[in-house]
Amino acid sequence: MLRALYDYAIKHELVLPPGFAYKTIKAYISLDKNGKFIGIVMGNDEPVLCPDIGSLANGKDKCNILVEKKQIVMGNADNIKKQFFYQVLKEGSTTIPEFGICEDLNYQKSETKNIIEEMERYKIKDADRVSFMVGGRRIVELSEVKKWWEDYRVRFQKTEEKEKARCLITGEKIVPMETVPPITGLAVVGGHARGDALICFDKPAYQSYGMKKSTNAPVAEEAIFAVKMALDRLLIDAPILANMKFVHWYEKPLEKDKDPFESDDFLGNDFLEEGTDTKFDDIFTNTKETEQNAKKQADDLVTSIVSGKKTVELKNYYTILLLSGVNGRVMVRYYEQGSYELLQKNIFLWEQQLELLDITGNQNVKPYKLNARLLRLLSKQRSEKNIFERVKKELSGVTQNIITAIIHGTPLPDVIAVRSLAYIRSQMLEISGENERQKIPDAIACQWLKVWLLRKDKESKIMSYYNPKHKSVAYHCGAAMAMHATIQNYAMAGVNANIVQRFYASGSRTPALVLAKLNELSEYHFQKIKSEWLKNELKIQLNEIYVAIGDVIPVTLTLEGQAYFALGYRQMCAELQHRRNERMKK
Repeated sequence: MLRALYDYAIKHELVLPPGFAYKTIKAYISLDKNGKFIGIVMGNDEPVLCPDIGSLANGKDKCNILVEKKQIVMGNADNIKKQFFYQVLKEGSTTIPEFGICEDLNYQKSETKNIIEEMERYKIKDADRVSFMVGGRRIVELSEVKKWWEDYRVRFQKTEEKEKARCLITGEKIVPMETVPPITGLAVVGGHARGDALICFDKPAYQSYGMKKSTNAPVAEEAIFAVKMALDRLLIDAPILANMKFVHWYEKPLEKDKDPFESDDFLGNDFLEEGTDTKFDDIFTNTKETEQNAKKQADDLVTSIVSGKKTVELKNYYTILLLSGVNGRVMVRYYEQGSYELLQKNIFLWEQQLELLDITGNQNVKPYKLNARLLRLLSKQRSEKNIFERVKKELSGVTQNIITAIIHGTPLPDVIAVRSLAYIRSQMLEISGENERQKIPDAIACQWLKVWLLRKDKESKIMSYYNPKHKSVAYHCGAAMAMHATIQNYAMAGVNANIVQRFYASGSRTPALVLAKLNELSEYHFQKIKSEWLKNELKIQLNEIYVAIGDVIPVTLTLEGQAYFALGYRQMCAELQHRRNERMKK
């Protein structure tokens, strides 16, 4: 994983010189060549390459130089970090005269007062980074700074001879870094705003074979800074998935619309983020040669699986990381590398297996992002103040298994079926509002069940539409219950507690007992239907379903049977609506 990130940084030219980091600067204190304060020059959001002393800045007596927080640069005289800041400027003034001009400001109380007042006028906060300009030039961007800092920073390193070890990233013999720079970008998924440690050995339990701290995982300073730059960049736009950042890239870059992870049936082009003000049921929305040839070759390879036609071998690979922050450390939840060809094939399989007719029976359910699909693995509750907190607590572990299953085309864990069925039951038990149409199992929850069944049983042929010849008795039991609910709906529309609310939960587990009761009720409901044609049509359809069930109705259903029951119910509802639509066209 470290090598993959290192290679990414090298390829994208992200590697920084040791002891430097990109930072945004809020404002510059502008001085003339005589040290007189001219005014405040506001910075912008563009990062500037600055000297950085790393974790030493977290101590009590040191800070970063040239660029620091306002509360340090313009703080009280007895501030130890402020004293250190200006002492470094004084020592550096022998090499860079502009440093001395800035350092003299520390003794000019009247100028300091003017600067503070001007900063307040510009609403510059204590935590904002500030720096200096001398004669219209930013001191951090002076050409002499890089060479001076390379020489000066040596004094912060211990001079005693250290034992060398082989770098885990490059394989070269190096003196290991004692502490590695923090990774930023994980604050929204449990990390700290100041960053999290990717490699950390601060407790005896993390030390092995008598090795202490960095000797457990030796890395070169240049290499680990490259890894940091790669992660910092990748995490900026990485979407959130169940309290984890989803980071991915390709060996050969792809345009966003050609990235299979960005398809509407997988991650989507944008993600639902925490903090959005949305209700549970309203949370879903529709959603050159650098790499043009890579996509074409991938599509040819997928087609060749069916056609048998030989194609050019694809040479592109993906890398995936799921990351979160835990107690100041970077937690790698998932790491995966593989071929783009297989990825395309398995994403295509995933999208194909998700196909399910919507309630009209005329077209497939619209695509949803994976984040939206995850919400259907939570049992439905009447009040959802922060649904994403439930996603964090309940689904962070299972999400990794889902990603693995999608990428490799492997079975989904059984907990997917358990959670989907729980959602459907809670949904179907809700009391219908006035004039609400007949309840049907949720489309996304049924899509989860469909994929779970298809991958659990390779012989199972579940179509996107109702299949009257399906081999599962449980499937037709669900269809029978949907038919009984439809009969009641024709006979007694708008009833407060209908068959669905009263019998769905028990019917999906013990169909023999419930269907016997529903048959009795349907006889009563048939008497309420005035249209003889409609009555006969419904009886014919009901008889067809019971013929498909056969002689024996199961007393109880397994988890697999309950999944078939839900799918049969939903697909029969879609089939009945499709038939109504066709009749209306005539």
